[in-house]
Amino acid sequence: MVPATADSDSTTLRGVVFDDRDRDSVQDKGERGIPGVTVSNGRDVVTTDATGAYEIEAFDNMTVFVTQPRGFQVPVDEDNVAQFFYNHLPEGSPELAYGGIDPTGPLPEAVNFPMAKSTATQSQEQHCLIGADVQTYTPEEAEYARNGVFSDLAERTDYEGCGALFIGDVVGDDLDMFDHTRDLTGMLNGPARFLPGNHDLDFDALDGEHEFDTFRSQFGPEYYSYDAGKAHVIAMSNIVYPTQIPATKGDYTYGLGEQQLEWLRQDVANAPQNATIVLAGHSPLLEFFYSDSHTHQDLREIYDILEGREVVSLGGHTHMSENLRAGDLMDGWRDELGEDGLPFTHLTVPAVSGHWYSGRELEDGYVTSVQRDGTPPGTVTLDFHGNSVKERFVMQGDDGSTQMALGLNSPAYRAWYEENADNHGSAPALENASAIPVADLGDTWLTTNFWMGSTGSTVEVSIDGAEATEAVRTQQLNGETVNVGVEYSDPVAIQEQFTGGGGRADRSMHLWRFDLPSDLAVGAHTAEVTATDVYGREFVQTLEFEVTE
Repeated sequence: MVPATADSDSTTLRGVVFDDRDRDSVQDKGERGIPGVTVSNGRDVVTTDATGAYEIEAFDNMTVFVTQPRGFQVPVDEDNVAQFFYNHLPEGSPELAYGGIDPTGPLPEAVNFPMAKSTATQSQEQHCLIGADVQTYTPEEAEYARNGVFSDLAERTDYEGCGALFIGDVVGDDLDMFDHTRDLTGMLNGPARFLPGNHDLDFDALDGEHEFDTFRSQFGPEYYSYDAGKAHVIAMSNIVYPTQIPATKGDYTYGLGEQQLEWLRQDVANAPQNATIVLAGHSPLLEFFYSDSHTHQDLREIYDILEGREVVSLGGHTHMSENLRAGDLMDGWRDELGEDGLPFTHLTVPAVSGHWYSGRELEDGYVTSVQRDGTPPGTVTLDFHGNSVKERFVMQGDDGSTQMALGLNSPAYRAWYEENADNHGSAPALENASAIPVADLGDTWLTTNFWMGSTGSTVEVSIDGAEATEAVRTQQLNGETVNVGVEYSDPVAIQEQFTGGGGRADRSMHLWRFDLPSDLAVGAHTAEVTATDVYGREFVQTLEFEVTE
C-alpha cells in the first residue's frame, strides 16, 4: 500500500488500486487503475470503479486490505511477505510486551494499492501451498524448520502463483520469533501469507480489540481473501481471546464474531461464482480426533453463508492430518450436523513443526517429530485445474512419493506397548518387530497408515504376489465414536514415539487393517500394499517380514 499525506478531518478513506507496470509501488503516469477489485476495512466491502478508485468508511483500529484478483499479483517485501494492507491505529497499540502497532497518525488522504499483471495467477493451473503450525519457540527450532520443510519448499517452484498460506501458530508465544519466521519465508519461491493462531496472541491485550496487534504489524490483517486462477482463498481469524477476565494463556475459544461474519458474507457474495472457495482458519471447523470438543461457535452461520458453493475447508492447530469428506459423520457432530454429515471436504493440515519439534534429530538437521496420528511433519498443496481441486501431502525430506507407513500389529507389539505406555519417549526398542511366530499369525494384522486417506480411498494387500485383498478401515465415519487404543494404533509411529518422542498414534481416521493369513509358511514374505485415494491416484509400498517357528 502507498499512503499519501494525512487528512485528520476525514472519516472516509480513498485510494486507487492500480496496475503497477514497473513494480515500484508508485502510481506513475500511464499506470491505470484496475476496476472491479474489492477493498475492505474488515467490516465493509467495496468495489473499485472504472478508474480503479474506491471509497470506504474509516475508523480507528482497522486494517484496510485489497482482495487480489485473478491475473494480478500483489507486491511482496524482502521476506516474500505479501503487501496488500494498511493498518490504521492513530495512537498505536496500548502498552504491550511485544510492541503491537506503532502510532499511524491521522488518516491519510489516500491509500493506493499496487499490483502487477501476472500470468502465474491467471493460469487455471494453481498449486496453493498450505503450511500449518510452524510454531517455533526458539531459534534452534527455527533451524529445524529451515533444514526440514522450508529447505524442501526452497527447491519447489510450483506455488509461484497462489503462494504459501501459513494457517496460524506462526510462532510459539514469543512474538519476537516473528523475525525468524520472516527469515524462513525469505527462502520461498512465491508470496507468503499468514493468519493468526492461539500462540500468536498478545496475551497482555485483554480488551478483545488488540490481541493480534503484533501479528498485524508484521503480517497484515487477521482475515482477508485473494484469488489465484479459479481458487478464491479466504483466510479467517477464528481464535477468540480472552473469554473472561482475568485471562490465562489458554483462555481462548473458536469463533469469528459478528464483524468478521458480516465481512465473510460480503466477501463470498463478491467471489466469482465459478470459483472454488478455500476456507482456511487456524482451528478446524470440525475434526475426527476431537469430535466431541473444539466446537466452532459460528459453524451453522458459516455453512449457511457457503451454501451452494464449491468449498474446501482447511485447519491446523491439532498437529495431525485429517481428510474428511462430504457425508462423513462422527457421533460428536450430531448436534451441529444432524444425520447429514459434512457438507464439503474438511482438511486438517499436518504441522510444519510436527509434534512440536520433538523426537530424534536426524543427520539432515531436523527432527522426526511424528504427530499424534502417525503423520510426519510436512505441508499440503491444493492442486487446482480450473475449479477442480486435489489435495497433496509432502512430508519433510521427501519428494511427495511417500504417502503411507506399513507396520505389523502383533501380540508381541501389543504387549510391548502396554509395558511401555508410561515410558513414552524413553522406552526400549521393540525387538524383532518384523518377525511373527507362526502361532501368532491368527492374531496379527498389517497396518497401513495412509496419511491423506479418506472415505472413498481403498487399500489392497498382496502377500508374495498372490491376488490382492482389500484391507478394512478402522474408522468408517458413519456416526460412530472414536476408536482408541493399541488395537487402533500405528505400530510404526508408536515405535518411533515411544523410543524417541513425539505424539501417541493410538487413533486415526486414515488407518487400514489387513489380517495376515494364518497359513503362511515359515520364512521370509513380502506384502505389497496399493493405496488408492479418492481421485484414483495409486501409491505402492512394500513391507518385508518373517514368519518364525
